[in-house]
Amino acid sequence: MTQLFGDKMYIANATGCSTIWANSAPSTAYAVNACGHGPAWSNSLFEDGAEFGYGMLMAQEVRDSNDTIQWIIGGDGWAYDIGFSGLDHVLASGKNINILVLDTEVYSNTGGQASKATPTGSTAKFVTGGKATPKKDLAAMAMTYGNVYVAQVAMGADYAQTIKAFTEAAAYPGPSLVIAYCTCIAHGIRSGMGSTPHEERKAVESGYFHLFRFNPALKNQGQNPFILDSKEPKLDYEEFLAGEIRYDSLKKIHPEEAKLLFEKASKQAHEHYRFLKKQVALYAPDDSTTTQ
Repeated sequence: MTQLFGDKMYIANATGCSTIWANSAPSTAYAVNACGHGPAWSNSLFEDGAEFGYGMLMAQEVRDSNDTIQWIIGGDGWAYDIGFSGLDHVLASGKNINILVLDTEVYSNTGGQASKATPTGSTAKFVTGGKATPKKDLAAMAMTYGNVYVAQVAMGADYAQTIKAFTEAAAYPGPSLVIAYCTCIAHGIRSGMGSTPHEERKAVESGYFHLFRFNPALKNQGQNPFILDSKEPKLDYEEFLAGEIRYDSLKKIHPEEAKLLFEKASKQAHEHYRFLKKQVALYAPDDSTTTQ
């Protein structure tokens, strides 16, 4: 993201893992240009990252700074849960503001507790018996506004799709939401955190996580605004789960419960993919004979 837009970015970062690993002295993950210029960055309290970023945008509007792209960055614990009301307010504003959610599916910065982004069957701190309820569908909720750009990306699964989503989100003249699937040490990836790209690819190939883009600007061009980038799942769903301790541990401790929850989760994942395929048809222009 900062390689693409760094020297024009104002970033509001909700306090959490992303503030620690990305921007803690003496190092930073943010890129700079040939002149050494990079993003303007500040972080706020965990719960009000969206409001903080919205305030930064309002300040830029007063200064009439049209050449900057305001970004808000935070994790799923903030976006799906504690900070959701603020995030929803920003999405409903109609303002040209961009939001990046780093979705690790747990409260990573406080020890790996379950959040509303935690999927069915996953274990986490305080839910060692496996989460019984499904993951909140933040992307679908945002799409109901109709004028919000929404994308789900996993860089290890499809790098080109990730770049396309970021550039489209930045170019869109309204609110945009990019949800990025992110691995976390709390997942207990058996092949190690160094295999993050491979793990993200497996998540998409098994149908555990889906890639798509919803670009309302395409409607004015007579095109389908909903683009499903994920292919039909080809990897066994439980094969993916077996590669992560957050799922495999449940199978060892509570095998019968794990069997039921994993079957339930697999069914939910396939149903969600069918739901996304229906969105392609739903948003297709009336005179369209093909779907994207």
